[in-house]
Amino acid sequence: MFVALKVKRENMEPQPLSDDIRRYSILIWHWAWLIILATILAAGTAYFVSQRMTPIYQASSTLLVNEAPGTQGTDYSSVMTSQRLTQTYAEMLTKQPVLDEVIDQLSLPMEASDLKRTITVQPVRDTQLIDIKVEEIDPVRAAAIANAVGIAFANQNKAMQEARYASTKESLKSQLDDIQLQIDGISTSLAALGDVPESQAERERLDNVLSQYRQTYAYTLQSYEQVRLAEAETISNVVQAENAVPPKGPISPKVFQNTALAGVVGAMLAVGVIFLIEALDDTIRSPDEVERYLQLPVLGVIRGIEDTEELIAAAQPRAPVSEAFRSLRTNIQYASVDHPLNSILITSATQGEGKTTVAANLSSVLAQGGKRVSLIDADLRRPRLHSQMNISNRRGLTSLFMGQDIQLNGALRESRIPNLSLITSGNLPPNPAELLGSEKMQQILAKVEAQSDVVILDSPPVIAVTDATVLSQRVDGVLLVIQPGTAKVAAIQKAIEQLRRVGANVIGVVLNNVASNSSRYSYYYYYYYADDYYGDRRRQKRKKKKK
Repeated sequence: MFVALKVKRENMEPQPLSDDIRRYSILIWHWAWLIILATILAAGTAYFVSQRMTPIYQASSTLLVNEAPGTQGTDYSSVMTSQRLTQTYAEMLTKQPVLDEVIDQLSLPMEASDLKRTITVQPVRDTQLIDIKVEEIDPVRAAAIANAVGIAFANQNKAMQEARYASTKESLKSQLDDIQLQIDGISTSLAALGDVPESQAERERLDNVLSQYRQTYAYTLQSYEQVRLAEAETISNVVQAENAVPPKGPISPKVFQNTALAGVVGAMLAVGVIFLIEALDDTIRSPDEVERYLQLPVLGVIRGIEDTEELIAAAQPRAPVSEAFRSLRTNIQYASVDHPLNSILITSATQGEGKTTVAANLSSVLAQGGKRVSLIDADLRRPRLHSQMNISNRRGLTSLFMGQDIQLNGALRESRIPNLSLITSGNLPPNPAELLGSEKMQQILAKVEAQSDVVILDSPPVIAVTDATVLSQRVDGVLLVIQPGTAKVAAIQKAIEQLRRVGANVIGVVLNNVASNSSRYSYYYYYYYADDYYGDRRRQKRKKKKK
């Protein structure tokens, strides 16, 4: 493809990125509007929804678990016991008794189950700390709940721990009170005896009893203190290490974050949809796909021209489209250097791809280049060249089949373009394929080629009828016109297979009516057309700047 142009380009320009990267880049650029639209819509929706969501505030407090001294240790078992205790307390913080007490203390208008959903309790790893987080629509109430939960649990835990020793302490305390009463009574009796000698024996007895009670009191008091010590050694309590304060701002909705994430998701979904569309689209869309699926060179890319009656190459010779046809002319000359292409059939796989327009304009630029060009309208079903060239169709190709000898007899008529002659279709026959495949058609072509440098034939689509397949055997080369986004890959492959089955020389492809703003072809168009057209002027400007 583009032998001379490619050799020059490889010697002068740096190599482009890999085909895959370039193809994906062009694809993303082509659908950039959809990606931007999806991003804006998703981000805008997220922003709108986030702005109207009820703000949620989070307050947090921290509890410290004071483990009982008697259970503390440095061995692994003691460490695990401490971690289990902290985890247990964390679970108990959101149980029904604690929640009910918080509701009563703060007079909250909610059930315990509703309150529980607002509270998150999490032990701090490798510590004896417990974080309490409360999420509420009211920042003051959030802080109050966080503090109340810690206080309620601390009180309940203390009461529960103390209950284990309460009965023992109560019994010992009762005994101490009884003994003290006995001691007080005996002491009173001793005081009443005074120094009376007759009472010496009674005094001694009371002294002995008092001594026994005092000894019993001392033993009982010692037991009571031991119980209190055991209680202090084995009770783990909870204290508020950090109080919750009303938060200054909400934690949700996070408007900026939601908007940004939604925008990213929207863009990713758009990219996914784009690749899905591309995967499901089985039409030829770019020069790369022509090479990949058809194994044919792209000899021309004609941008922004539909099937039109206007002969643009003649009417607007300096237009970019006309330059594209001149580049097509040059590339056709390089397409078969060893075997000159004196006759070329212009066709397409299906109807409406612009083959007639390409045939007329290619003939025009060939004539402008100094060639004697004969243009034959071999589309004997829907001829259009006579209208495009503004020539009568009363006498044309079908008239030449009437006589025994082949005489052009004025059927080859000059057009308004110098060096370009035209044979119109003539009256439409009932059997076009038989006429085009006849020996007389071969003789007509020989006559026309004898008077021309190049003969261009416009024919019907390959898939629709057999006319183009029949004619392809009688010409030096076949040029296939494809309109991107219209022609199916399978249809084009079938057309090429039909042509090659009869030995046709398919020289390449012309991509016609490529959208002017299509990013799919911007890279291709620039490197193979625009740079050649404007390259010399740019190089001259650079030389002037260097001077």
